[in-house]
Amino acid sequence: MCRIAGIVSEKRSSNEIRDKVKLMCSALQHGGPDDEGIFEDEELHLAFGHRRLSIIDLSSNGHQPMADVGKNAWITFNGEIYNYPELKQELLRSGVQFRSGTDTEVILQAYLSWGAAAFARFRGMFAFALYDVSKALTYLVRDTAGIKPLYYSAVNGELCFASEVRSFKQAGLATENDPNWQVRLLAFGHIPEPDTTLKNVFSLPKGHFLCWNHRNAGYVLNKYEADSFPDAVTSDNNARESIHHALRQSVNRQLIADAPIGVFLSGGIDSSLLTLLAHQQKKEQLKTISIFFDEKSYDERRFQSIINNKINGQNFSHLVKEPDFQAFLPQIISAMDMPTTDGINSWFISKYAHDDGLKSVLSGVGADELFGGYPSFNRIKYLGYLRRLPSSIFNVSGHFLPDHYKRLTLLTVEHPAADYLALRGLFSLADISAVLDTSEGYIKDVLFGAAPAQAPCSYNYEHAEWFETHFYMQNQLLRDTDIMSMHHGLEVRVPFLDEDFILAARSIAPGIRFNKKQPKKLLIDSFNNLIPSEIWNRPKMGFTFPLQNWMNRHKQISNTDSYKGKAAQDIIRQFKNNRVHWSKAFALYHVQNNG
Repeated sequence: MCRIAGIVSEKRSSNEIRDKVKLMCSALQHGGPDDEGIFEDEELHLAFGHRRLSIIDLSSNGHQPMADVGKNAWITFNGEIYNYPELKQELLRSGVQFRSGTDTEVILQAYLSWGAAAFARFRGMFAFALYDVSKALTYLVRDTAGIKPLYYSAVNGELCFASEVRSFKQAGLATENDPNWQVRLLAFGHIPEPDTTLKNVFSLPKGHFLCWNHRNAGYVLNKYEADSFPDAVTSDNNARESIHHALRQSVNRQLIADAPIGVFLSGGIDSSLLTLLAHQQKKEQLKTISIFFDEKSYDERRFQSIINNKINGQNFSHLVKEPDFQAFLPQIISAMDMPTTDGINSWFISKYAHDDGLKSVLSGVGADELFGGYPSFNRIKYLGYLRRLPSSIFNVSGHFLPDHYKRLTLLTVEHPAADYLALRGLFSLADISAVLDTSEGYIKDVLFGAAPAQAPCSYNYEHAEWFETHFYMQNQLLRDTDIMSMHHGLEVRVPFLDEDFILAARSIAPGIRFNKKQPKKLLIDSFNNLIPSEIWNRPKMGFTFPLQNWMNRHKQISNTDSYKGKAAQDIIRQFKNNRVHWSKAFALYHVQNNG
């Protein structure tokens, strides 16, 4: 797990390219504290940079950027390839030579043997740049679930890339803000891909590769083919067996590490299940990290204890108090690569995991999306009912509607993002217009002007899964988890997003995979002899903090005089009266301080 950066540019001298890549790496040092490396090809005006967090093969053999034995290709790689032992054995049988025990070298040799077709064979979380010397091609590649970030800028014959947006600014490669990031933040609570806060800097889509041709300074963006879904599983028993096998396989291979590894244990279904499965392999070597609060309605210590009493490993429990939040908030905001209304919880749990000596942890991200763990899975059918009505019904002024109904005005727009925002958005179009003092027409163009993604229009469980996966999980959960964990030099692995596990889950008929009365019932039933009933037979809490009260007492966030404009000040007044959710106040705070 690392951080990567690079530049390909005929316009710049080799010295300038090297210096700028070093500046980019300097901005990424927190995510790769163990080592730094630079590779240059002066003839092609190319430089790759790398900051290393050592997880597999801790020796100097893992130094990057790395070349194969014949120096036919070079790579700078961020992530983990969990099936690299199997791929390596296949390559060895075909006569390929290796000089290290790293998964990085397996990527190189797989590409040299199979070309770009190798990308779909990797099982893991990854973002890498690979330079093919003889073909004069550079590839940027990102995993199919979008777990690891990769940003790029391709302007005027120059390609720049990095693991974090801040690198472009630090190196002076992209300094102009995208003027519309505030619109997107207020609508979504995050900056949705492919956009960023910087003009001409974009997120590489998940499951895609960008191929840069050095001979003509042009590029193509292609989706690499993933495995197709098997025939639908329509038997309850077969579904349970499939999930049971696939998750065990995922957890077992994601426990491969030469550095200390643990599990984030919140006390919910997902983290509890991962902890119990990991314990079967790691036994007393397993460490769990938990957070608890003095505020009883947020405290899950009882459920964490139930799981910890079933394992032999070591648990680290940390009490987070309001003074901790107040003291660390400036650092938390500074750690954010881009503004977001999430990530505070990830910052704290990652800090404690790092302080407790861990370099890698397992997280339960992805289970809610695959098995219907959110309220949106049952609410989406009502959105379908509303979509059958004439859109003119919703063409009313949002200023005069109660807050909970303002988002329905989005149903005047035919766009998947409008559906999602009506279901799960932050501010309404009218509120964004008032806060930013711009027209609703302009805001609609920013949010819905681009051609819509190929989204379902069925308003069923699979539609809700698509929404949760492509919006909330992709742009908020995964991004914030990555940026906050890597800020503390910590790798977070997500077994529920293993490619083979996703294939197994999505091959199951929706009527079995989703359950109206019991969220994640299939997951629970697949491990009914392992998960205690006290863990799943209770209301869902989620990994949340008492932020409504904590932010209400924060001197800057709750100070109406800190905000420009009557609209923003009115929202903060409502927040102080507990009539507005803390996430809206936090979004306004970002806009106020980054405008």
